[in-house]
Amino acid sequence: MSANADFLTVQNVSLRFGGNAALSDVSFGVRQGEIRAIIGPNGAGKTSMLNCVSGFYRPQEGQVLFKGQDLTKTPTHKIAPLGIARTFQNIALYTGLSTLENLMAARHIHMRQNGLQSMAFWGPARREEVQHREVVEEIIDFLEIAHIRKAVVGALPYGLRKRVELGRALALEPELLLLDEPMAGMNVEEKEDMARFILDIHELRKVTIVLIEHDMGLVMDISHRVVVLDFGVKIAEGTPDEIKQDERVIHAYLGEQ
Repeated sequence: MSANADFLTVQNVSLRFGGNAALSDVSFGVRQGEIRAIIGPNGAGKTSMLNCVSGFYRPQEGQVLFKGQDLTKTPTHKIAPLGIARTFQNIALYTGLSTLENLMAARHIHMRQNGLQSMAFWGPARREEVQHREVVEEIIDFLEIAHIRKAVVGALPYGLRKRVELGRALALEPELLLLDEPMAGMNVEEKEDMARFILDIHELRKVTIVLIEHDMGLVMDISHRVVVLDFGVKIAEGTPDEIKQDERVIHAYLGEQ
């Protein structure tokens, strides 16, 4: 990948469900090391866009390139090992497992020992388990969830479950992190904590982030560039200041200030 190339490139992506167009000829690029926001009204196609990047959906037209590799032709189970992780608008955790077990489950893509060695739990398998546990424990400390490390996730408050899901995504050691409404349903204090963690992930862990979020104050504060979708069509793209002044965006989404 050349120095000037986009880290993630969406090229003329169109996605249809029967006669309904979820995305229509959408294109944009994400530079390595930036926080890129995708905003728009409900039903604008934001989550569909993330689903195309993560391989959950396959667009009928266009390409999604990550470091030059076409994700639309990559098997879904091979996308996470490339360095892409995501969280979901509706929390998707193993609710019967603990926080620690949820994060350890995400380490499977980095495990090298075979099933027999892991069952025996000796030698290389034991050493590998210890190494993965160290990574997970560091993430638990980073997200300040040590007090719930052994708690069953299904019994946790909503805000903490969102934090556990973020931790599970980090356990994949991504280069690109896709966040689908990470602050939806949170109170003010929980939003402030999540915003701090997102900035720390970007600045301290050097992770490129694509963010869907309805909190415009947050989006305008932390994003480097913004893409605006409306009914599956890209209507604007630019810096937060440019987006706030764009008449199409004001009419379709932001409203008059």
